[in-house]
Amino acid sequence: MRRILLFVLSFSTLAAAQIDADLRAKIDTAAEQVLATTGVPSASLAVVKDGKVAYTHAYGNARLDPKTPAQPQMRYSIGSISKQFTAAAILLLEQQGKLSINDPVSKYVPGLTRGDEVTIRMVLSHTSGYQDYWPEDYLMPPMLKPVTAQQILDKWGAKPLDFDPGTKWQYSNTNYVIAGRIVEKISGTEIFHFLQQNVFTLLQMKSVYNSDVAKLGDTDAQGYIRYALGPPRPAPKEGAGWMFAAGELAMPVYDLALWDISMMNKSLLSPKSYDEMFESVKLKNGSDTHYGLGVFTNSRVGHDALEHSGEVSGFVSENIVFPIDHAAIIVLTNQDASEAASTIARQVAPLLFSTATPGASPDAEPQAREIFEGLQQGKIDRTLFTEWCNAYFSQQALDDFKSSLSPLGAPDTFHQESSSLRGGMSFHAFTVTFKNSKQKLIVTTYTMPDGKLEQYLVTPVQ
Repeated sequence: MRRILLFVLSFSTLAAAQIDADLRAKIDTAAEQVLATTGVPSASLAVVKDGKVAYTHAYGNARLDPKTPAQPQMRYSIGSISKQFTAAAILLLEQQGKLSINDPVSKYVPGLTRGDEVTIRMVLSHTSGYQDYWPEDYLMPPMLKPVTAQQILDKWGAKPLDFDPGTKWQYSNTNYVIAGRIVEKISGTEIFHFLQQNVFTLLQMKSVYNSDVAKLGDTDAQGYIRYALGPPRPAPKEGAGWMFAAGELAMPVYDLALWDISMMNKSLLSPKSYDEMFESVKLKNGSDTHYGLGVFTNSRVGHDALEHSGEVSGFVSENIVFPIDHAAIIVLTNQDASEAASTIARQVAPLLFSTATPGASPDAEPQAREIFEGLQQGKIDRTLFTEWCNAYFSQQALDDFKSSLSPLGAPDTFHQESSSLRGGMSFHAFTVTFKNSKQKLIVTTYTMPDGKLEQYLVTPVQ
């Protein structure tokens, strides 16, 4: 226990030196407000900046009876974020020459519907057509009892496909049970043991736990469930086997941050493997799925991102990696069927890019606010705008700006959330709030190199 506490203290000191107090306060406020609004018992958060773990913190209570404050060293189930580890295991075996992700799954797992047409790439990218065995957000009675991977496949892997292989994208946990069985058959060992040897040990991920075998211990977070607006209650535990290779892992945020750093540094797999993992898979008609192998390929706050959430009984997680920016956000929570983890991550993301970002300008915020207050009166200084932006501000536009914005009164806060470069211009995004209204607005601008504004848009927060 003493060694753990010393580690946490020394790590917190390191973290404090890497992000400033203002950013820490904004992150803490965002997390605390989401927990207060949703009633989720706790959240554990990690932020990676410049390729290093810059901040870890936990909020709320990891256990409610007796009340136990959450700590960042506590383990939470990460659910389907586990899928990218299964995908990595497949890619490691491909590097060893033991398989190709273009092999048909029937080569390794017999008895699957149209297994000679479905490739390993298809199961890893959810384009196979195999029906999901667990789309629900709660545990059905059969899932309280143990099951084997083969039993899952005997039932769901033998059903008719929901669509022809490679023609649609549909999330399915069954795909990763197939992938996990392939790993075990080729490696000759349990998938968790394979990951322990080939991933966790190499990355110094020292506290990873297989929560498919047994529930987390008393020093980790307890998972909770709520019925409508009732109080959080201890969530039932899945029977052994139901999370196999699709959602079995539990860990503290720090360990998951180490994995994220390995992805942005491309330090564990070969360059070819990372290309395969991160490249968005296309359907047979050429449509983009925006999903690679175990990761969604998205854009968040104007930055390329690899993302995945996870949910198992009692836990929801969110992991967003910005590989080009060498940044990441991890949020682990302990109540199922909740948006708290993703909401916190979405609110923290723009904070990481609101300072020291290409295109950032200390003068952008006061100028944007002054223009906003002018628009509330139906007035603008046209010398500030390009020819195209002046055309946008027709008399009709100015009348609409005045009639819709004037009743809100003077802004209470006008804060720059993010900035970046695009199309040779500086992009800025601001949030605007008001004392006497619940309305919240977003202002986005594009500024030309000569300082003139090419865009000034005001939109409501959805």
